[in-house]
Amino acid sequence: MPNDGAPALASPQAPASSIVGWIESRPRATFGGFLTLHFVVWTALPALLYANLPLDLIEALTYGREWQVGYDKLPPLPWWMAEVLYRLFGSDAAYYALAQIAVVATFALIWATARPLVGTVGALAAVLITDGMHYFSYTAVKFNHDVIQLPFWALAGYGFQTALKHGKLKYWLLLGLGVGGALWAKYFIILLVIPYALFVLIDRDARRALTTPGPYLALAVALIVIAPHLAWLFQNGFLPIAYGEARAAPVRGWYDHFLHPAMFVGSQLFFAAPSLLIALALLWSQSRTPRQAATGTFDRRVATTIAFGPGLTAIALSALSGRGTVAMWGYPLWLFVGLWIVMFGRPVLDAPCIRRVVETWALVFAALALVFIVNYSVLPAIDHRYRAVLYPGDKLAAELTERFHAATGRKLSYVIGSMWDGGNLAHYSPDQPRVLIDGLPRRAPWIDLNDLRAKGAVVVWTGGDTDHLPQQFAAVAGSAEVGTPFTLPPRRGDSILHVGWAILQPQ
Repeated sequence: MPNDGAPALASPQAPASSIVGWIESRPRATFGGFLTLHFVVWTALPALLYANLPLDLIEALTYGREWQVGYDKLPPLPWWMAEVLYRLFGSDAAYYALAQIAVVATFALIWATARPLVGTVGALAAVLITDGMHYFSYTAVKFNHDVIQLPFWALAGYGFQTALKHGKLKYWLLLGLGVGGALWAKYFIILLVIPYALFVLIDRDARRALTTPGPYLALAVALIVIAPHLAWLFQNGFLPIAYGEARAAPVRGWYDHFLHPAMFVGSQLFFAAPSLLIALALLWSQSRTPRQAATGTFDRRVATTIAFGPGLTAIALSALSGRGTVAMWGYPLWLFVGLWIVMFGRPVLDAPCIRRVVETWALVFAALALVFIVNYSVLPAIDHRYRAVLYPGDKLAAELTERFHAATGRKLSYVIGSMWDGGNLAHYSPDQPRVLIDGLPRRAPWIDLNDLRAKGAVVVWTGGDTDHLPQQFAAVAGSAEVGTPFTLPPRRGDSILHVGWAILQPQ
């Protein structure tokens, strides 16, 4: 592999008393302090302000307890992890902590990738720029597939960069583990594999790796890791693909080949605005010191690939197919953009520059936290907007569990309802019933309908006609006895939840 020169160092003669010198002399303490702050703040905020688990976590606990190798929507890894946490801790706060563990692990891998290339100060700047995106803070509090894929994508990027630079098999092994683990997290891994594979095939220096066992080891490891789930996908006709197809907007005409990718680009630029603000603090300078490249051209080509390859692949596929994309699919696509900005924008980082970066990041960090606090503590009493995390899941579970006990004298073993209504009842009920999702056996094939009928079930629905059993539940619970509807107040705010319910008596 080519030797691409020394990493970019920040003011090597800076005195220890300066901010740059302090960071250089205490890199672990500096980075550890940042990780600790991020973890504590973004774990505490949802734990304090979310009165009810969000949909993604209700879904995780509904699916995870069934321990399936595959499901009808997405890969199982985050759902398994949520179930493990439930069994270990039984606390909602544990799920928010898990989300931030995934985020700080991602930052650690970005740091490990950046530090040999741009030095300690440059690596810190790269991570701070990345942290400006709400993918790592405001929305990352809801542990889900988007969040858990972050560290796997970061591991793949780290393995790819270091494997091409040093050629050691251990880095190719890490690349394979990253790719394999990412498939268990979400099916977007194809957006990473395509640009990485094309780079190795096209780049004259990277192509030399094909004469070594490294790339083939990475491929073998990835296939071994994904083999159980891949086998399930083949056995079940790639069932989850239908879910992704349903979420991607269909093609309405030739113009969607331009409109849909343009809309995705616009959404990503909007989400990246805080990061770009931090980057401007890095790039703006009154210094007239000549800027010299601290890394070689090969390192820069690899960094460009891991920074923009996945995102450009997503945009290109949208343009080719004309299908729409979901803005939140951008979660893992821009992990290394901060590193790229540092490498290409300002390899010489003096004290005033890094001070501006830290100050701008602090403002962005505080602003995101403040918006979060206002949205979930102040606005519910003003805008009267529905917020899932204020849903009265505990009261719903208590009411219907008690009514089932009174009507049957038995433990509540099953609930029939939507993922949201039924999942809330299942999670917050002390009986921990299983959920027949949407009343459809195909959505919960692990449910034995004979056992459900033998033990009975609660049917629950909210909104609409709460006096009559919805048609969608009639096939499995047509003989259920409909009870008198009731209402529940939200955890906070003034909206009212109208609840319809019925009891399928044990047979």
